[in-house]
Order: sequence, then structure tokens, then C-alpha cells
Amino acid sequence: MEKIGIDAGGTLIKIAYEEHGKLHVKTYSIQEKNELLQWLKFISPGAVLHVTGGKNNLIPNLPSQKAHFIDEFQSLLEGTRYLMNIEKQPSKKDYLVVNIGTGTSIFHVAHHKIERLSGSGVSGGTLMGLGSIITGKSTFQELIALAEKGNHENSDLLVRDIYEPNEPPIFWDLTAANFGKVNHHKTSEKADHMAALIQLVGEITISLAGQLALHKNIHKIVFIGSALNGNRPLKNVLSSFQDKLSYKAIFLDKGAYAGAIGALLA
Repeated sequence: MEKIGIDAGGTLIKIAYEEHGKLHVKTYSIQEKNELLQWLKFISPGAVLHVTGGKNNLIPNLPSQKAHFIDEFQSLLEGTRYLMNIEKQPSKKDYLVVNIGTGTSIFHVAHHKIERLSGSGVSGGTLMGLGSIITGKSTFQELIALAEKGNHENSDLLVRDIYEPNEPPIFWDLTAANFGKVNHHKTSEKADHMAALIQLVGEITISLAGQLALHKNIHKIVFIGSALNGNRPLKNVLSSFQDKLSYKAIFLDKGAYAGAIGALLA
């Protein structure tokens, strides 16, 4: 292969490359940097490395491989557009891109320009950090599997919990207080708390994105980022407000690798 796209984020390093006309992706943790460098030397010693992301300094110029550093926002734009075209998602009109990784960034994409509008520190890093404190589990897969078994309503105080048996003035199923039942609902378990944590991350993310979409008169939100990999509970939360906020949620199959794919295409 002639070139390899690398997106070095706060927690994970994502890889994209083409071999025999097919796109391949890989992931390494930041702690596995040395294993990544060994793999780069082995897989294609002469390849040019197209590197993006906040930790791009972790990828040095190797003896036989030249590193070119690519703008992070532009890489996200190009990678997202490429994946949308592959998945037959029209990308001519303006849309928001919500990149949920260690942290979250929200972008407005118009034609061939991308502008960062906002972001949040309540994101994948929060899920991993607080999830570990709450459950004692340390891997992403363990935390998501536990959340899938739980019910956030056993930990979260909902609007209906406050107003019943009366009719509430707003949607009854909205969260009134995240983790608001923990001191009172003694039957809630770690799985419920993990589900509530994902609910918290999802609600904050869609609250920000939804308000920005309303302000920009945009009706399509594209969600990408490593925190969505195999994370059905989070996708469910991000999709659940579509009727209330009038947006269409799009999840790209390889969205976690949009930055790496965009760097590869540069």
C-alpha cells in the first residue's frame, strides 16, 4: 500500500488503509503505540503516513516512512462525506456532524466547508471514567454489555415521577434529574446506573446538537466517533428525541474512522 491514514485521538489511534481495492480499518489504544509502530514497519515499510488528530505527535517520521500531518477538521469532513456517499446518504444540503470520542465536538458542514460550533466534555471519556467507578469494570465492551441489561428509569428521576397522577406540562418521559432516584430506589443496580450514565451522555449531546440544528435550521445530524462502536444504548438515546426536536439521526457504519479515512484520502 502507498499510504495509510492515521487519526490519533485522546484515547484511541484509528487506522485506515486500502489493500486490493478494499478499505480496511484498525484501532489501537494510546498505550499500544509501540505495537502500532511495529505494525506500520511490518505492513508497508514504504508507505506515506497521513496523520491527523490531537495526538498526531505520537506518530514520528519512521526511517522508511514519511509522515504528512493533515488538518483534523478537514479530515473529518472528507471522511464523513466519503462514508455518506458509500452508504447512499445525500450530503448536498447542510448537516451537523457530532463526533463522539473521548470528548465531543459538533460541526456544521456546508458545501466543502466545516466549522466547529460547540462541544462537550461529557462524552466517551466520561462513560469510561465514571462507568469504571460505578461498576468496577474497566473495558468499553463490559460497560456497554452491562448498560444493555439495565433500565435507566430505575436510576433517573423522570418528569412523570414528579407529576403523577397529574398531567405534566412537558413530555412525561423526559429526565427531570439524572441519577435522581439513586438515594430512594434501593432496588436499582449497577446495570441501571450504567444505563443512566449512557442516558446522561446522550441527553447532553443531543441537547447541544439539537439546539444548534434548530439555530442553523438543519434537519440532519450525522453521528460519528469511537464511543458509538457497538454502543446500541447510546444510539438509542441519540435517536429517541427525533420527534421532539425534528431531526434525522444518521449513524455511519465506519463513523469511528471518519478522521482516519479523511486523512487517507487527503
